[in-house]
Amino acid sequence: MIDVTTDSPGSPANLVAAVAHGKVTGYDYETTLIPAIEAALKEHKKIRLLYQLAADFEGFSAEAVWDDAKLGLSHFTAFEALAVVTDVHWITDAVKFFGLLMHCPVKVFKNAELADAKEWIANTAAWRTLAEVN
Repeated sequence: MIDVTTDSPGSPANLVAAVAHGKVTGYDYETTLIPAIEAALKEHKKIRLLYQLAADFEGFSAEAVWDDAKLGLSHFTAFEALAVVTDVHWITDAVKFFGLLMHCPVKVFKNAELADAKEWIANTAAWRTLAEVN
């Protein structure tokens, strides 16, 4: 299951915050996360994503992994910043690896550092592309 919020007081207007619980399925992506991101992108050119895999997170179904990859590829340049909060080591390693390919700042936090993740995602400076500088 994924819970999404987009209007937390004091947070940037372009922030999408998602919390994953239990086993995350393709259905969760298709009915919750993807629509929330696409709705935010209708309002904002770029968005910030705070994605927490809560302590009760049990894993992703194959469909969820596929939907996550499609989401990342279809909106590759749509992210202004990405914070992932997890205690799952392989996800931490994967985010650090794929974060090198992203066009935005990416940082991983542990669940005990959720407050730090919220602070970072709200205040980190977005990278500017060459096109934006010129």
